[in-house]
Amino acid sequence: MANRGDVEEEERLLEGKSTDEKNSGVTTRVLEDKVTWRNLPHKKQLLLLALCRLSTPLSNACLLPYLYYLVKSILDDPDHPSAPQKISRMTGLLVAAYPIGQMMTSMLWGRLSDTYGRKPAILLGLTISVTANLAFGFSRSIGMLLFWRVLAGMANGILGVMRTMTAEIVKDRTYQTRAFLALPLIFNSGRVAALAIGGCLADPVDNLPWLFGPTGLFNFARNPDGVAWTIKYPYALPALFNGTVLALCLIFATLWLKESLPTKEQDWDLGLAIRQSISGFIKRKILRKADSGYTAVQIEEAEVIMADVPIAEATSTGSLTPTHSTTKPYRPPFREIWTRPLLKALLAFALLPLHNATFLHVFPVFLSMPTAPNIHPTVFRFTGGLGLASPTVGLYLATFGICGILLQLFIYPRIQKRVGTLGVFRLANAIFPLAYIFAPYLSLLAGNATAKWPAMAGVLFSQVIARTMAIPSSVILLTEAAPRRSVLGTVHGAGNTLSALASATGPVIGGMLLARGIDGGAVGVVWWCWLLLVALAALGWSLMLDKSEDGDEEKEMAPLEKGV
Repeated sequence: MANRGDVEEEERLLEGKSTDEKNSGVTTRVLEDKVTWRNLPHKKQLLLLALCRLSTPLSNACLLPYLYYLVKSILDDPDHPSAPQKISRMTGLLVAAYPIGQMMTSMLWGRLSDTYGRKPAILLGLTISVTANLAFGFSRSIGMLLFWRVLAGMANGILGVMRTMTAEIVKDRTYQTRAFLALPLIFNSGRVAALAIGGCLADPVDNLPWLFGPTGLFNFARNPDGVAWTIKYPYALPALFNGTVLALCLIFATLWLKESLPTKEQDWDLGLAIRQSISGFIKRKILRKADSGYTAVQIEEAEVIMADVPIAEATSTGSLTPTHSTTKPYRPPFREIWTRPLLKALLAFALLPLHNATFLHVFPVFLSMPTAPNIHPTVFRFTGGLGLASPTVGLYLATFGICGILLQLFIYPRIQKRVGTLGVFRLANAIFPLAYIFAPYLSLLAGNATAKWPAMAGVLFSQVIARTMAIPSSVILLTEAAPRRSVLGTVHGAGNTLSALASATGPVIGGMLLARGIDGGAVGVVWWCWLLLVALAALGWSLMLDKSEDGDEEKEMAPLEKGV
């Protein structure tokens, strides 16, 4: 009877456990259904982190609308017949210099952030980025432009650190899809602003004559040609704007951003101490508020405090047991990090920028290139660009950047909920080839004002919607492939290194193939022999990824959380 009683007791316990598991599953699904931007935790910290993310679009995208004209202004003989080919090659090198710098430092930033903290790495990177952006605008030789582009890229190797910090700030996987959209959302917003501002502020004497021209408001010296320093440095104004915005982001991050590395979270922070001192001074001396004797804890600060307290669960005896320990997370040896799922996710992560970065370089140059008559074109042999001015290029690209923002806000979460992260990634990779097949045929419509604009819109919208879905999905897939949370900095550093290598290689090859295509009378060479082939390879590899590597599939996270 005793044995029978033990069996019955065990059955009751198992039944109760099964019921709890079912209830837990139902609760998880209910929570996932109710995830919105409004109830996303730690929104202030994510916003600060996203503002720091502006360093990449401001450093990298702002020059795209005027890059062709910048290089042309430096050439000895810009009107020579071979100038378009030479310009396309030099623009490829300038675009590639930035990711080369990223590639050189991404792993270093990741390892340093794992050791010394995420915030110090981000602040140092932003400081270097401010300097590099300001200096770039006042450089008038290809050598100096390349140097400052490389330095800006080295500073922005912190991208992997920012992605790691996002995963550490929002630990609940229910909210991670929205959280990982925050950085790309600000990135796209910054890219929209950078493209529009870069195109409009470049060469301000011609593009903004009412401000910098002979009768402009800022021409205090009444120079007959316009504001003197803008004539000497016609492309310095966008760089000044970039440096100012990034300096403000640096100040905000110093005063408000909190450390997320578990081993450094409780360390004293000089920036937060300065912010508290300034806040206290303003309240006492300016607002004349008396000290109440205690400090009000904001909601998000309370969440951070409670996150450090072990969560207790009731046992069968009614006692409370903490669900996790506060021991130092285990960091495996470097060689044990690179598991098979992680290596597969890293390759998928690298193939995306290999063609996407090339498109972001080639397409603005293609729009800026002079038109060609194409008297007897064939299906594959035709040449020329669309001959658009830099403000037109910048504003046009910015307009479709806004579409990317709207897609990220309203469309991507719904598609991701239906087909999963891996499904969205595959769908995006299936759209890229379509854009690359039809893009070069725009040159045949250069003289048709009625048809060229909707055709350009179709190509650009296809590419924008694809990259809007692909970029956050690739980040989530890489994060979920990490063997432990304690090595996320290293994993994202490796991902950023490969991404930077791809972003450097793609534009260089793209610039050379574009020049070769112009020489041979076939501008489509770069589109069909490089962009299309790489996009098809990325599509094929996305189909090789396993469902188990999808961030939406259930996966044992205990080793990640406990480090055991």
